Amino acid sequence: MALTGELFIASTRVKRDGEGFRAIAAATGAEIEPAFSVATSEDIEAACAAAETAFPIYSNLPREDRAKFLEAIAEEIEALGDTLIERAMQESGLPQARLAGERGRTANQLRLFAREIRLGEYLRARVDHAIPDRQPAPKPDLRLRMIPLGPVTVFGASNFPLAFSVAGGDTASALAAGCPVIVKGHSAHPGTSELVAGAITRAAEKTGMPKGVFSLINGAGNSVGSALVTDPRIKAVGFTGSRGGGTALMKLAANRPVPIPVYAEMSSINPVFLLPAALEARAEALGTAYVASVTMGAGQFCTNPGLVLALQSPALDRFVTAASDAMTCAVPQTMLTPGIHKAYQSGVARWASAPAIKLLAEGQEPTGPTSGQGALFTMTGADFIADPSHAEEVFGATSLLVRCADLDEMLKVVALLEGQLTATLHLDDGDTEVAQKLVPILERLVGRILANGWPTGVEVTDAMVHGGPYPSTADGRSTSVGTLAIDRFLRPVSYQDLPAALLPVELRDGDAGIPRRIDGKPTL
Repeated sequence: MALTGELFIASTRVKRDGEGFRAIAAATGAEIEPAFSVATSEDIEAACAAAETAFPIYSNLPREDRAKFLEAIAEEIEALGDTLIERAMQESGLPQARLAGERGRTANQLRLFAREIRLGEYLRARVDHAIPDRQPAPKPDLRLRMIPLGPVTVFGASNFPLAFSVAGGDTASALAAGCPVIVKGHSAHPGTSELVAGAITRAAEKTGMPKGVFSLINGAGNSVGSALVTDPRIKAVGFTGSRGGGTALMKLAANRPVPIPVYAEMSSINPVFLLPAALEARAEALGTAYVASVTMGAGQFCTNPGLVLALQSPALDRFVTAASDAMTCAVPQTMLTPGIHKAYQSGVARWASAPAIKLLAEGQEPTGPTSGQGALFTMTGADFIADPSHAEEVFGATSLLVRCADLDEMLKVVALLEGQLTATLHLDDGDTEVAQKLVPILERLVGRILANGWPTGVEVTDAMVHGGPYPSTADGRSTSVGTLAIDRFLRPVSYQDLPAALLPVELRDGDAGIPRRIDGKPTL
């Protein structure tokens, strides 16, 4: 399937004059054909106008129609076969197995949201019947459901060219909610984005969706994204990327005449706690597994374990030895872009030059221009408390071990941490008392607490939370993974004393076919 470098404006391919921009092969730094069009202000206007026109049509389609649309997108993405994987490998440097798994996750989460639409639980339907003879005043008839916000802009992520990009979780959940989507494609993988956009367009045509339900806009700079976020027809934003990028979008959205929510997933160091009994029992195994998690995917996961906390002990020394040995054997991996590689090198150099931080081990020497050499560092809890700025995220295959003198010092370190996506407890039965002190603190700090695992796997399920307090995300009340992600693009509306003919079908008396709360009692 030949790439054209075209934009998708309301599902119609559009080619723009000019040189445009080309993708860069992550492994070599060479340009890859073809040239991709850069959206003009007229393109952005057309995409936003089409999304606004499509919204009242798309949002009021039967839920079954929207579910079939999402399933059709999944089928079209799968039908791309090796073409999609090969282009994504070129642009991202990620291995075939990783991308094949990510494609499966992308399709599965689309089907998960199709199921969510059919269940109807996301509507939060509630019916409180009138009590006209209530004293001292009659009670009105009140009915509530969630409705979609309106057109949504989604920014593709660099580190997940499929699962967090054009047809990723933000797009899937927004479309499921009933919101048209305009994607700002990531400049690091425009060919991958075009292939997926073509799949969405074909799915929209096959299922009879309004044309403005989807657009893909390209542009290498910030102007295109800024224009989308500030357009008055856009009602919400989904973003995965750096803290700087996310906070810039938040400011733009907040300064609009009518502010809108930005659901930005930004930075997280995901603290891991090695509790004493677990460390004593399996220090060596934990050290090896730790390095495997740190170096997975060149460390380019938002859930990478960037900080480890443990109490000083001989068992911790055994852990350090095992982890150091494992890191010295770690093979450098290609990082996603030259910019990400440069930022990673800068972060590692900053730690290496800090007087309070000691280098424990480095991975094998880099073999390519964007290969990321892994590294482990350590410092004392007292030094961390003196300067907690060392907790700043370094995006790549590196991590910092904080050696705490005792539990009180560990708790002081935790008190200095910012909001995080995850926290992990490695514990045995003998650690229960310590864990009971930590869990209530961690609940306020993170969106997901793990036991005896590693945070780098994010399962797409109903019960998953991939979010956390700022700055891990812009809004700690939300998740970007799992079916609760749909809530970001909905708002409640209450209907008081409306005639049945004016009520949404889900709120009329009789069997609505969805879970509802009627007069305070849950019903099916």
